[in-house]
Amino acid sequence: SPAGMVLSVLVILLLSVLYEAVKMGKAVLLRRALLALPRSLSHEALTEPQEGEHSDPAQGRWFWFHVGQTLFHVLQVVLGYMVMLAVMSYNAWIFLGAIAGSTLGYFM
Repeated sequence: SPAGMVLSVLVILLLSVLYEAVKMGKAVLLRRALLALPRSLSHEALTEPQEGEHSDPAQGRWFWFHVGQTLFHVLQVVLGYMVMLAVMSYNAWIFLGAIAGSTLGYFM
């Protein structure tokens, strides 16, 4: 039905916008993670600090930034595949919704 098609296009448009937002969030988190990197890049400096250890506070922050980046990456992959599957329906309106959403998301 026409209402169903409009709703489908809007959902794909929003998924595309969300994909771009997650991509940008991942880049922002990467920048913060790089700023939180410890000065020493030894294996011990990059792992999560143990309880009771007195160490650099940036050490634990780097670990959590890495966990956050991993979650953002998984979300980005899932959203990307969902949009790809919708586009693979070979419907021109769905395709245009994905393109418009990606454009709008990148612009914002």
